[in-house]
Amino acid sequence: MKKKSRLMLLVSFIFMVCLSGCAKWQSVINDLHGSLIGNSYSIYTYDNYGSQTLKTSGNKISITGNKIETTSFDSEGKTITGYDLSSVITITIDGKEIENCGDTCIFVQKGLEPEVDFSLEEISSNGGGSPASIARVLNKYKNDFGKSRVVVIKSQLGQPIAAFSGDDVYWEVPEDLPKMTKLMIDGKALYIHRANYQVIDKALL
Repeated sequence: MKKKSRLMLLVSFIFMVCLSGCAKWQSVINDLHGSLIGNSYSIYTYDNYGSQTLKTSGNKISITGNKIETTSFDSEGKTITGYDLSSVITITIDGKEIENCGDTCIFVQKGLEPEVDFSLEEISSNGGGSPASIARVLNKYKNDFGKSRVVVIKSQLGQPIAAFSGDDVYWEVPEDLPKMTKLMIDGKALYIHRANYQVIDKALL
């Protein structure tokens, strides 16, 4: 009986080793999939120039990273197959899906409102989007920032999109969400996908 138990244990172990060694299985295990923690969210999508292209909202939001197969060669010339995270994410909103590639997405928890929604025209009219012109726009709205820290979100090309303010602001990179940053602003969540941002003390503006 003991021999049979040991044999079954050995077979199970070998089976698990084989599975764990399979790149495809590892890909399934390592697929990134996470849910946004909080209440309902509004999702704002922007192009590289900071122009809003879509707004959606929902109560149950999850995000899945999509992987692509890659090949490389070792020192002996043997082919090595692996998987990298692609630029495509699948956003599931109350059971409905959006496939997103490259665009900036901002997930704003219900109850969190931006102090300022920047428009491309404002930046362009102040000098074409240079750091000095952006600073002038921020200073223009300085009195609107009622809290001590300001979060400025910018497009991938540096165009300001929106600014939030709060007394208690911190950020983290969630392990289960692809290419995402999570900010907490006075207890409300703000998730950012593929965007630049700065957290600035109001006194510096």
